[in-house]
This record gives sequence, structure tokens and C-alpha cells, in this order.
Amino acid sequence: MSLRRSVYSLLLYLIFPIVLFRLYWQGRLNPAYRQRVFERLGFVKNDSSKPILWVHAVSVGETIAAKPFIEGLINDYPNYRVLVTTTTPTGSDRVKSLFGERVAHVYFPYDLPDIIARFLKRISPQALIIVETEIWPNLYAACARRELPLLIINARLSKKSTQGYKKISGLMAETLACVDLIAVRSNQDKENFSSLGASERQLEVVGNIKFDFMLDQTLVKKGLVWKQQWGNNRKVWVAASTHQGEDEIILEIHKLLLTQFPELLLVVVPRHPERFGQVFALCETYSHTKRHSQIGHVGFKGFKGELILGDSMGEMQSWFAAADVVFIGGSLVEIGGHNPLEAIAQGKPVVSGSHMFNFSDVVPDLKKRGLLNSFEDIDELTQKLIQLFEHPEQGFLEKTQQIMQQNQGVSARLLALFSQISGLKV
Repeated sequence: MSLRRSVYSLLLYLIFPIVLFRLYWQGRLNPAYRQRVFERLGFVKNDSSKPILWVHAVSVGETIAAKPFIEGLINDYPNYRVLVTTTTPTGSDRVKSLFGERVAHVYFPYDLPDIIARFLKRISPQALIIVETEIWPNLYAACARRELPLLIINARLSKKSTQGYKKISGLMAETLACVDLIAVRSNQDKENFSSLGASERQLEVVGNIKFDFMLDQTLVKKGLVWKQQWGNNRKVWVAASTHQGEDEIILEIHKLLLTQFPELLLVVVPRHPERFGQVFALCETYSHTKRHSQIGHVGFKGFKGELILGDSMGEMQSWFAAADVVFIGGSLVEIGGHNPLEAIAQGKPVVSGSHMFNFSDVVPDLKKRGLLNSFEDIDELTQKLIQLFEHPEQGFLEKTQQIMQQNQGVSARLLALFSQISGLKV
């Protein structure tokens, strides 16, 4: 083990009790964090008689993005069992809802040498595919020692993340040297990985897999039914995947909008389930609020309120289908924004705050085409919402379909690269 990785591992061992305590602390609001902890320590079972192809998708967003690629692995490699790991309970739930028993699932192991060794020994994967950007020195080194094909797909590095990684540039260069292929979204991502020590032969600009997103027509139809129940002429906007510090701003904007659109309906969908209770209490201070989970299967027939808390999981496509305008969360605070393409795929006008650096490869083109409007100034954001409600743009769906079609096919390219790098027989 190199000196750099030894220091990294020592520090990780020292803070490991804090890591476990944080897991326990998160379990106060979401008990699922306290469940299956042994999986995170590498104590996993491999019940499959087939060799394993391991895909790691951190949480919900990465799992949804990787769906076409994972479906391709399932179909192209029937003699293998696909294992999908996540780090969050919501990611775990999404894996189960998208794939059921067609894939195996456990939690991702902590990056300590003994835990990684135990996990790899029990799973014995034939390849590892990391979705987006998860750089783990001990895991990557262990894969290199075992000559295990290792790929990072849909790889992205923001300017902020790159500057952070450069503080440990030696360790990063050593870690990235273990990777067989880094399939990046854009030339800027390629440049950022290169600045951390990745070589030209490792890097391939492939595009953003999130353009391969496929609508679930069942969810879309559900959202259209909701819209009908609220009244087709009633204006609706959805604040999707909001974070702490954003909900207050959204609710203040909504209060202003109500002066011009008295029947306007706002649906707030927090990013993390553990915040549902907190956001509901906040919404109640503004106006009587209905929780979607309380409505259940009854639906929204007769609902005249102005606020709904979207506290169900896996129904974002339904909320988008019911919306006239969508706000993308994580953009008024420095989170970097969440995926705008799911709303755009349904032909919805999208607005956001100025912090959309997680999608720096697609945002400029979306803005140029008038499909996304980002604002630093809250008054300007409010005025844009008023404009979109008063004058809905015609031909919007055609423009959104065009950009989606022009950028699709990334999953097929990634599957071809995986076949080439891994050498596994289809």
C-alpha cells in the first residue's frame, strides 16, 4: 500500500466511529439507515449461481440514469447476475421498484481495506461499473490488484469538485490510474479528469446517459388524471427535489403569485424523505396543506387547496405530467441542481436558481433553446413564472423532443465500450 493510501486509510479508520454514529443519527428521521448495516461492512451473501457484474449507483438520480444501461447488461449478459449497490435507502427502494428480482441489491461497502477485501471475496464480481463520480482509493486499488475491469460511466466533475480533489492530487492520480475507462459526459469533464491525472487513453467523451431517459406512461397518465381532478384550467407548478433553505423561498414566491393567480396550486416535493415532516410543518405556516400520502388512493377530486406536499416516492414523473411549470431544486442553494431532463422530456417549461453546475454539460444548450431559465435574482424568477403562466409557449413539446432525440444513444455506446474493455462474452 502506498504512503498516500496508508494515510488516507488511517484517517478513515479514525473517523469511522463518527461515520457509524452519523448513520445512526440519520436513522432518527429515516429508520432505514439503521437497517442492514452489516452490508456496509462487507458482510454480504452471494446466493447467485452466476458470476456477478457489479454496478454502483449512489442514490435515486444515478439509479434512474443508469436504468437503460443496466437493462442492457441484463439483456446482453444472461449468463451473469447484475448486482446494483447504492448508499441510500431511497436508492435501495428505487432499485427494487425499477428492477425487482431481475437484479441483486446490497448497500455499498465502506472504503476500508478489510471491508473492501471481505466484500470482494464474498461477491467475486467479474467487473465493476461506477455511475457518475465515486472515487474510492481502496476499492479501486483492490480492483487493480485483482485485474478486475473497472469503468466509470456518465462521469462528471464540476469545477468545484475538481478544485477539491486537487488538494489530494497525488492520491487522486494514483487512484484514477486503476481505472480502465472513464466515459465522461463532455469535453469539460474530460479536461477536469485529465487535470487530476487521468490519461488520454482512459478518457472517452460519450455524452450524458440521462438523455436516454424513458417515460413511464403509467406514471404520466396518473399525473394527467390528477390535473383533471384539480381542473384542467387551473395553473399548477411543481417545486421538485427541494433542499433545506429553498422551501421558504418557494413558498414566499407562491404567496406573491397567488395575488395574480388566486387558484394557483403549488406542489412541493422535497429531495429527501427525512425532510417530509419538517417541510409539511413549514407549508402549514403558509396555508392548509395536504400530504399526498394522506390522500392515498382517493385521489384529488374536489381538492381546492393551494398547497400539496409530494411525500410519496417514485412519482416525480406524475407530478411533472400534472404541472404547467417545473422548478428544479438544489439550484437556489449550492447543491448544483437536479436533473431537468425528466421534466423537459414531458415538454414542461423549467425554471431554476443559478446553481446548476451538476448539469453544466447540458444547461447551456437548454438555455440557448429556451427550455431552461436560471435566475440568481428571486424577483426575476418570480417574473418569469408569471410570464410562463400568462403566456404559455406554443410548440414547446416539439423543441424538447428534438433535443432529447439528438442526444440519445449513450447507453448503447457505453454497452459497446463495456464489452470492449471487459472482454466478457455476451
